[in-house]
Order: sequence, then structure tokens, then C-alpha cells
Amino acid sequence: MSTSPRFRSTAVEQAEAVLVEQYPRLVRLAYLTLPDSLGRHGRVLLAHRAVQRALPRRGAAAGPGGPGGLDGSGGSLAEVRVRVLRGCLAPAGRTGAALARAGWPPGPPFVWGLRLWPPAGGIEEVARLLAGAPAPVRAAFVLHRVDGLPKETAARLLGAAGAPADAMAQALALGVGETLLRELRRPEFDAGVVSTRPTDLLRRRRRVRAGWAAAAALAVVAGALAVDGAARPHASRPVAVDVLDPARLERVPAQAWADTARVDFTAWPARGGRTTDRALLSRALGAWSTASPPHAPAPPQPTPGPPAVGRATPGRATPGRATLGRATSGRAALGSPVSGRAAVGQAALGSAVSGSAALGSAVSGRNAPGRAAPSRNAPGRDAAGGVYQGPGPLVSGGRRGVVPVGAVGGGVVVRAAPGVGTDPPRRAPQLLYAGDSDGRAVVLLLDGDRVVRYAEAVAGRGARELDFARTDEAGVTTAAALTLVRGHDGGRARYLLAPWIAAAGTRDLLRAGEDAKPLAFAADGVTAPVEVPRTAGACAAWPALEVTSSARIVEKHSFVLADLGTLTPVHLTYTPLPDGPGAVAARQPREATGAAARAAWAATACRLPEMRGMRDGGVRAVNIWEFASSELPDGGGRAVWSCTRASSWAGPGDVLVRLSPAAGPPQDVARAPDTAACGRFGQHLLAGTRWRSPAGRWYLLAAGSREITGITASGAVRAEARGRTLAAPAGPEAAAVELTGRLASGGRVTALDGGGGGRD
Repeated sequence: MSTSPRFRSTAVEQAEAVLVEQYPRLVRLAYLTLPDSLGRHGRVLLAHRAVQRALPRRGAAAGPGGPGGLDGSGGSLAEVRVRVLRGCLAPAGRTGAALARAGWPPGPPFVWGLRLWPPAGGIEEVARLLAGAPAPVRAAFVLHRVDGLPKETAARLLGAAGAPADAMAQALALGVGETLLRELRRPEFDAGVVSTRPTDLLRRRRRVRAGWAAAAALAVVAGALAVDGAARPHASRPVAVDVLDPARLERVPAQAWADTARVDFTAWPARGGRTTDRALLSRALGAWSTASPPHAPAPPQPTPGPPAVGRATPGRATPGRATLGRATSGRAALGSPVSGRAAVGQAALGSAVSGSAALGSAVSGRNAPGRAAPSRNAPGRDAAGGVYQGPGPLVSGGRRGVVPVGAVGGGVVVRAAPGVGTDPPRRAPQLLYAGDSDGRAVVLLLDGDRVVRYAEAVAGRGARELDFARTDEAGVTTAAALTLVRGHDGGRARYLLAPWIAAAGTRDLLRAGEDAKPLAFAADGVTAPVEVPRTAGACAAWPALEVTSSARIVEKHSFVLADLGTLTPVHLTYTPLPDGPGAVAARQPREATGAAARAAWAATACRLPEMRGMRDGGVRAVNIWEFASSELPDGGGRAVWSCTRASSWAGPGDVLVRLSPAAGPPQDVARAPDTAACGRFGQHLLAGTRWRSPAGRWYLLAAGSREITGITASGAVRAEARGRTLAAPAGPEAAAVELTGRLASGGRVTALDGGGGGRD
């Protein structure tokens, strides 16, 4: 029958009380039993450790003495003595002795920076006299001669601790003076009292310094490895065999999109007529496993500057503030060449930009009179980061917005959007589609924040293709479609629509008054062939998709997608002017389906090719924000100021500020790459330009966003205006001008340019 836990707990508590009361005697027993080869410091630490570890565990059997033992202290003291002896008589070996002398492991009690030893005389004198005797003999001597236990009781305790039977007989033969023994038995003598001295202070200081230096070196190495791993989120890694097994591909149920709060690519079911074709899926996964990481994209190329009208005004590069007539490397230049950007008198169609935007050249949109400076970006190259941008069709090896990596084993052509790795997945990817379309077998897979498209010829031999696109934080609109196949001439494409798309249509962005034409798509989401924008020749049409979400997701929600030559179509949005003459609360971008949005996009769609293939991973969405309107001088009518922002998947975006007068084409005002301006975290905007009125007079025009309460111009033109717009006469010659806007919060913002302007 087992003992009740209540009584077991009481026995342990009694043993603890005895251990605390008899602690000096138990330490004396342990110290004299331990070998003197440990040294005084190690011997003191091990003696205290042996006593503190002698407390019986709950449920342990009663000691050899039993209740009311012969030693007069009951079985608790007898059991504690036996456990102390067992800890001291156990062979420690050379390693244990060395660690004990060093005070390691640091189990209680432990001491750092001090050396311990018993005071002179007393216990240390007895230990010196007993140094030649074996440990069991020394233990028997302490129990019988020092603690005063009868020989029979001491022998029984030694036997329980594992000591040989003749230990007591040998202990009786040891010659130790009775005077010394009487000193040890005196009540005021405490074996727990020790003397202390510090260790070698200089050596300890050197060790501490060496330890801190080693820790700092390890921290630097760990930080470098962490940064390197973060910079390469898809670093090359070995491929697990089960990851390449088609049977392990993740497949989402058909109606999962209607029962989740996360409506993105992870809610796409596996669709297509070949989702069970193990051979096709194996070839797709095998091609992926052999794909090498993409080549590093080419260094960023200069952003094309806006075209200008008139004759060039010479100017010299001057670092510092914005100038009206001199090029600057920091602030906006109103009306002259700004480190290579567009200027009055020369249509700079793609010239290099080193930092500043031209805020003031009279620009007449795309087709400006004057002389055109040849572009520095030859056909076949892209100004936005080394991306192929040739005039040819969107076919293998020349798809716009991707970096061609080259052919790998088996004739597979690999292309990846900048910043997207091509390494194999860590776990089995999700199957989105597997089927035939226009003579191509296509497999679409999702791996975390990237979508992979594999394509091969259905019949005959042909190049196999792997395309990688970035899709992190996609949503209802940005995960609404994927490009399935493209025609060989690059003029048509089929798309795979998301399962939550209830209706689809196409419309021409350049024709704002025309309604969308219905677009048929199959039950598996594959659309009929759709015309895609052509970049070669004149911009006469710009086809786009207009799709409608299911009412199970959001009621009456339609949005527009544009094809910029990548796997993921771009979401187009529109932010209207603030209501009323004053600033109002910020508005979120709206879908580009209303009349005002269509009109804005009709004037901007042909500028979309300038935004494709961004350096940081491709375009996610493009928004036109009409942030201000103003009355133009000399009866010029009402003009609208807009900022078009192409947001990348990585976060930063390129912006283009334009002035659209009531009559005449829009005029480019400023451009800035890789900026937060005109976005969620860049809502304060100020821009300015030089403008020529119908009467032939030149004016400095400026406008700000809703939080701007006043604008100040300094330099060649000195003017100040309350509100969000400014119009001041500016002579025919360009000269240095700086614009500053006052915010309602009391802060200030400078004019947007390609350098450091546009920040508050």
C-alpha cells in the first residue's frame, strides 16, 4: 500500500528542518570525508553542495535509522547523513575534480570571483591529520570520534552509504589528540564559517574583456547572416523530395473563397482539365527544381523626362535649392534643363535624370512641338531597371516587365520579375491551374508570395517556359486574374479569373464614353482571347479588363485591370478632387469605373508603358489622384492638377504630376522615382510649373493637396497666396524659384521633384 502524499510531504519537511538545524555538523562530515586532492576551495564548495543535495525526495523510503533511531535525532537525521556520505564517497574522477576546483557546473552554491577555505585550526587541522586515510575511514572517524555516535550506529550508517565493513576498525586506530576533538565539539565552532579572498583581479579583467570582444564578434557575424538571409528571401536551398511529388500539391476546395476572410490567391481552387495529370505536374515541378536563381537586374537607368516646347535655355548645374533657369541637383528647376531632365525648348524623350524634376517647362503632353532629343535608352532596353522592353511581341525571352534568366536543363526558359527568386519551394506549393489553352499546356502554382507559371507545347517540340511573379499581400482586386497564355504575335492573351469574379468585360481606356463589352469565360475561369495594348506605333487604343466581384464578396463591385506584360494584371484606380473649395478629409482611391475616372484615364493610359517593369518587382496598382484645381490666368479656364502613382509590390512607387487645362493637352509638371508621395503615407503634396497663357504671358503656377493652407514662392518670383493654389507673373526667362507650402498642422512641405523635394 502506497503512502499518502500528505505524510510523504511531512517526512520531507522534517528532514529539511533537521538539515537546517544540523547544517554545520553535516558540512563538517562532508568536508572531512572528501579527498584533500580537491583543494580547499573545491572541497568547501562540494561539501556544501553534498549537504544541500541530501534532502530526500518526496516518496523516498525511510532511512536506516528509522523513527526514533539510536542517534537520538530520529530517522530524518540518519537518512540525511547517509545521503551526505553517498555524495562524498562517490568517485568523481579527474574530470569531476577539475570541474569542482573551478566551481563548475554553477549549481548552488556557487561563487564567482572569490576563493574559499576554512579558518586556520579546527576542522582544517583535523583534515591535515586524516589526509593519508581512505575516505570511508575518515567518515567513520567523524561519525564516531567527532559526532559521538556509538560504533554500532556509525557502522550501520556507513554500511547504508556503501562503505566497507572494516572502515570502523581502521578509524579506531587513527591517532588524533583528544584536545583537538574537544575543540571541534564545542558549540561555538561552526564548520560553515569560511575565509574569503578575491581571485587574480588582473587575469579576471583580461578574461572579461576577451569575453566581451568574443560576444561582439559573434553579434556582428549573426547580424550579417540575418541581413543576408533577409535580403534573399528565397535563397538557394536543397529541395526536399516530397516537395516535388505532385500528389502532395496543396489543393483548395472549390468554394473556399466564399467561406474565408482572406480573399487572395490562397483561396483559389485547383482548376483546369489536367489537374490530375501526374506527368504534366511532374514536369512542371521538375523544371522548377532545376531553375537557377535569376541574374542580378541591371543597375537603374535614368527616368525619362517630360517633353517641352520652345527653344532650350542654357543653364549650368548648381547644387542647392530649386532654380528657375538653372539646373539643380536637389530642388525643382522651373523651366530649364535640370541635370539632364526636360527643359523649355527641347523635347527630351527619355533623357537622363540625375535628381531634380523640371517644374515649369511649357509642355504639351506626348506630342510637343520643338526638337526632340534622342532617347538614351535604345530599343530592347528598359529605363526602369534593365527589363526587356523591345518593340516586338510578348513572347518567350522578350516579355516586358520580367528579367530573362536564360535556358536551363531541358530547354526551359526562365523569366522572373525583378526581386523574385526562382529557387524551389520549401514545402509543397498550391496548385491553381493545370490545363491546355491555345496549344499550350499550362500549370499555375502558388508558393507563398510568388506565383509560378509553367508552359509547354501540347503537341510537337517547343521551348518550355517558367515565369515568376510577385504576389505578396494581394487582395480581392490584385488577385483577381493571372495571365494564362499570350499569342505569338503579342496582340492577344487569355486570362484566368479568380473564382469570385461573376462577370467580365473589356473596354478601351482611351474612349471614356464607351461602355464595357461583355467578355466570355469558361466555368474554370479561362477567358476568351482578349486584345492587349500594343506599344509599337501610335497609341490608338488601350484595351483593359473590367470585372465584377460576386455579391458573396462585395455587392456591385467592379474594377479595372490593365495588362502591362506580366503575369499579374495591374489594378487601376482613381481619387477624385476634394468636394468644395476647401480641403476635406482624405479619400481612399476609388475604382476607375465612373465617368470622371474614365475621363482621367483616357488622358493618361498611353503613359502606362513608362511604368512597366519597375526595378523593385513590378507594378501592383496605378492610381490617378486629382489633388487640386485652379483657375488659370488670362481666361485660361479651370485646370486640374493630378498625380499618377504606380505602386510596386515592394512598396515604393514612381509618380508623375500633371496639369490638365480646360483646353489643350495635359502638361507634365514633375516626376519622382521610388517615393511614397501621392500614396497612403505621402498625402502632403506641392507642385509648381511655368505656364504660358493664351495671351502669351508667362506665369508661375503652383497647387497643393488638401492640407496646404498657403504657398510661398521665393527667388526670381516672389509671391504668396492663401489657400491651395498660386498664380504669379513670371518673366519669359527662366530663373531660380523655390516653392514652400504651409500645412494646417503648422508644418511645411517643399515642391515635389526628382530629388529631395516633396517632403514635409
